[in-house]
Amino acid sequence: MKLKALYASEFEEHAATMTATRDLLLDPFIRLVGHGVTCIQGGGKILFFGNGGSAADCQHLATELTIRYKQDRQPIAAIALTTDSSALTAGGNDLGFDEIFARQIEALAKPGDLCIGISTSGNSENIIKGLMQAKKTGATPAALGGRGGGQMSVIANPYLVVPSDTTARIQEMHIMIGHMFCDALERELELV
Repeated sequence: MKLKALYASEFEEHAATMTATRDLLLDPFIRLVGHGVTCIQGGGKILFFGNGGSAADCQHLATELTIRYKQDRQPIAAIALTTDSSALTAGGNDLGFDEIFARQIEALAKPGDLCIGISTSGNSENIIKGLMQAKKTGATPAALGGRGGGQMSVIANPYLVVPSDTTARIQEMHIMIGHMFCDALERELELV
């Protein structure tokens, strides 16, 4: 009986979070897609960065763009800053964990690029510093967050804040938003 209750409550919470997310995030989603289109049409690239499960989402979404999402098409320039173990460990060791994304953005981002930080809390110091470096570089500091937005709300724009305090629900919405972003880019760039 306890498993039945868990099963039902998880689906109910997911459905409620999905509905609230749908109702609140249309405008920032449209802005995010617009930045993505402008970035790619201008010869730029999309850089994703996050920690833990969000790091996995970064890798997932960068792959959807560089390889394909729904259709065979031209590649879309994207990279996950979470995949180079040498850069991550050297940065963590030599500069401190809070600098691992800012340093890579300093090295790789150009004006007009789109940098997307992903954090369920909105308070991850290394994500905030990465977004600050993106802005300093002339790239767009965008983000996906949760839990009311946290400190990232000061720097990220556009910022898509999932209206939930539950990590799993926030992550579920992040990957859904990410998939919609990939789909929208394929369509808006007329690559399908």
